[in-house]
Amino acid sequence: MENNKIKKEINNVVNDNLKALEQLFPSAVKDGQLDIKALKEELGDFEEVGNERYELNWAGKQNAKKIVQQGIGNKTLKFVEKDSKNADTTENIYIEGDNLEVLKLLRQNYYNSIKMIYIDPPYNTGNDFVYNDTFKMDKEESDKAEGIISENNEKLQKNQKSTNRYHANWLNMMYPRLKLARDLLTDDGVIFISIDDNEQANLKRLCDEIFGEENFVVDLKWLNKEGGGSSDSKLFRVKDEHILLYSKNITQLEIKGLSPSNVDRYNKSDEYFEERGKYYLQKLGMGSIQYSKSMDYPILMEDGTFLYPSDNNSGKKAIWRWSKEKYEWGVKNGYIVARQDRNGKWVLYTKQYLNADNDGNVINRTQVPMGIIFDFSSTQASKELKKLELNEYFDYSKPTNLIKYLIERIEKNGIILDFFSGSATTAHAVMQLNSEDNGNRKYIMVQLPETTDEKSEAFKAGYKNIAEIGKERIRRAGEKIKQEIEEYNSNLKLGEEPKKVPDIGFKVFKVDNTNIKWYDLENFNEESQYSFDDPDSLDFVLGSNDIDIVYEIMLRQNDVPLSESLEVLTDIGNRTYLYASTYLICLETKITEEMVEKLALLDPLPIKFVFRDSAFKDNISLKDETFRKLRSLIERNSGESKVSYRVEFI
Repeated sequence: MENNKIKKEINNVVNDNLKALEQLFPSAVKDGQLDIKALKEELGDFEEVGNERYELNWAGKQNAKKIVQQGIGNKTLKFVEKDSKNADTTENIYIEGDNLEVLKLLRQNYYNSIKMIYIDPPYNTGNDFVYNDTFKMDKEESDKAEGIISENNEKLQKNQKSTNRYHANWLNMMYPRLKLARDLLTDDGVIFISIDDNEQANLKRLCDEIFGEENFVVDLKWLNKEGGGSSDSKLFRVKDEHILLYSKNITQLEIKGLSPSNVDRYNKSDEYFEERGKYYLQKLGMGSIQYSKSMDYPILMEDGTFLYPSDNNSGKKAIWRWSKEKYEWGVKNGYIVARQDRNGKWVLYTKQYLNADNDGNVINRTQVPMGIIFDFSSTQASKELKKLELNEYFDYSKPTNLIKYLIERIEKNGIILDFFSGSATTAHAVMQLNSEDNGNRKYIMVQLPETTDEKSEAFKAGYKNIAEIGKERIRRAGEKIKQEIEEYNSNLKLGEEPKKVPDIGFKVFKVDNTNIKWYDLENFNEESQYSFDDPDSLDFVLGSNDIDIVYEIMLRQNDVPLSESLEVLTDIGNRTYLYASTYLICLETKITEEMVEKLALLDPLPIKFVFRDSAFKDNISLKDETFRKLRSLIERNSGESKVSYRVEFI
């Protein structure tokens, strides 16, 4: 039996990349090291042609790249039940912590799993704060380096325009976060990024590098200000912001269109209604600037007369919209209507169906979205917060209708991530949209618990940090949505379907230090391993609880959402847990024969069993015998079918 140890590292990006390169270019990886010269030759680069190239460079770029690769083994996410809502049933997640650390922690579980990312990062106006990712400094060093640091040791600094690294500081913050964000997106996923003119140009080039220039979709212009706009500029009145849209792989991207703006004109029905929907009539003849002889042909009417395009257009120069062959097809398939006006003059029409095109294909008629968003202003955001009695706490929130509009362009299901959550507008928008179209979208919000100013209204109201306000907004918005649906359902008329209350809950997690005493196996001392009478003192950090340990173990698995269910298998032991119905984590201090027999009977069988090494102390034969019996029982219980499972130790 292999002694499979759970790895301390959440993910080893460098090693993963190296293995991927080795698969593609075996000659470029030698003794576990990358041979740059060999790799360049594999790519057809056999000689040096100069060092100059078109790229975005700034002070600190190389270090920003290194930050992406740095591990996060001593950090974890701790579940905060008291701050959560409907924790047993919800699939939504709210995480407090530095978003760079969070993205690294999520990378293994949510790799290639996020359908859409929306972020509203600091615009770098000179008055806002940016993250300064100096993880290897102690507090005293960080204080000296940054000059500003919160009581919670938050890595923030005010990025004033007077500094000679004004743009560089902002780019150093954004690069690693966007790099990690790309890994989380599904192949058909997208990222929307709100920004203004201060950093739009740099952000565009940065995203071109990270996501690929070919995956740029559009630079949306959002008209965020009502009236005449703002005098932010001395020369022009500015009333718009940018929303950059990039895809993970543009060849797999599908943007959903808007509902037809003039849908009311489809008001007639015929025998094809079930398939084609309603229709309106449009004249077959039309005025012509450029004459086409093939489109100017006579049509025989039922009274024996011939009708020409000019006859259908008040005698003016005209042609038919359809060719003769297309007209004959239209007659045969019920697309043509001939009528006489009050003067007995023939007029020809085509039926324009809502759910079918002019070739008979069934369609979902939509209009292509414009690159300018007109309908939502920042004023709406203030009004929304006022209805929730939170308007005094945020100055620059986005309106939910804007975020809903963006989400609707993607799909009705999938996970939406916002790692600059702020006032939690994205979470509000997801819940609201789900309530309107019966969607099943889930969200992950990430927010640094940035402290509120002691003089602010938020602090006076009891909110010590931004995350607390964000969570409260989600609670209030969820309850408001629930009340509105319940009121609607109480006034239903006969035959009307009741609305479903969406998922308005969320699990709260906080970035914290590890709960597990990870041992360096190379320097492992078996004699000292079992020197404690209390196994928990040996294996876990003082103050840790089982739930935190289980979640930390699950962070080291693949494709396991944090929203999955967790149950205690009380018939096996008080510290045996089943996560997502497929992962068994046994934290019992002693493994008995009876316990092994019960584990082997589980149906369906978990894909992985995790046990404590200390449960077997230093008795290797006991461990081998235990799991030989487990294997034997599983094989016997599964009959002819071969069951795949794995055993690991912590």
